[in-house]
Amino acid sequence: MTLLHFSASDGARLAYRDEGEGLPLLALAGLTRDGTDFDYLANDLRDARLIRLDSRGRGGSEWTGADTYTVAQEAQDALALLDHLGIQRAAVIGSSRGGLLAMVMVAMQPARVAGICFNDVGPELERSGLERIGAYVGVLPAVQTLEEIADRMPAAMKGFADVPAMRWAEEAVRHYIERPDGLKLPYDPELKRSFDEAMAAPAVDLWPLYEACAGMPLALVRGANSDVLSAATARRMADICPHLRVANVPRRGHIPFLDEPEARTTIEAWLADVKRREAFG
Repeated sequence: MTLLHFSASDGARLAYRDEGEGLPLLALAGLTRDGTDFDYLANDLRDARLIRLDSRGRGGSEWTGADTYTVAQEAQDALALLDHLGIQRAAVIGSSRGGLLAMVMVAMQPARVAGICFNDVGPELERSGLERIGAYVGVLPAVQTLEEIADRMPAAMKGFADVPAMRWAEEAVRHYIERPDGLKLPYDPELKRSFDEAMAAPAVDLWPLYEACAGMPLALVRGANSDVLSAATARRMADICPHLRVANVPRRGHIPFLDEPEARTTIEAWLADVKRREAFG
């Protein structure tokens, strides 16, 4: 899929992918991930226009420095992409940090978001899981090849089981870039400083942001073994929004791949909810 580019409000050159026809579905990836994270979803998606943003500092987008790698800025960038494409409303699927961006988009411009599917993320995140993520952000691995990375992934990816070796090989390509002088990161290492500063800051209550989404079609895909999104938080999300569609994906941690049967069924049902809502208001 060809990478396209547009300019954000501050002039940053950001990359995105745009494929398919139908309901606009904006896909927002996690902290160190990019639009390729939704390749597995794209393989089975029907009747939707999948738009995948590489947030600034990731993938094919410009590196703009730690001070710009904030949830508020990245949510603004996502809205700017919709503006660039002339899209007034879109459904949003957000993996990890991408789900936080979706909630902030609703806070900024609620009329632009037709519904949200959260992939292993919610308004309350487990600090132990975030600390685990923070331990590897910006760190180059000691090994030199993608093959070695794939071999180590089963042990390194907490909560995952029964994942075929081919999938780990596919994942290795998404996490690192292999060059003659060794492995490189597909994102700006300055994300580490931004992440550490956010972790050191006072905690922010995100539940009001989630509650503001209650009137729209919502779905949650949760890894049953997730150390980032607890089962208790998922239950509270469902209590606040009884119409929330929930998939607990067995043998998965943070984050599910989104082509698991439980995830596919829930995403398809959620997209149908969004389409009905958009058709009938």
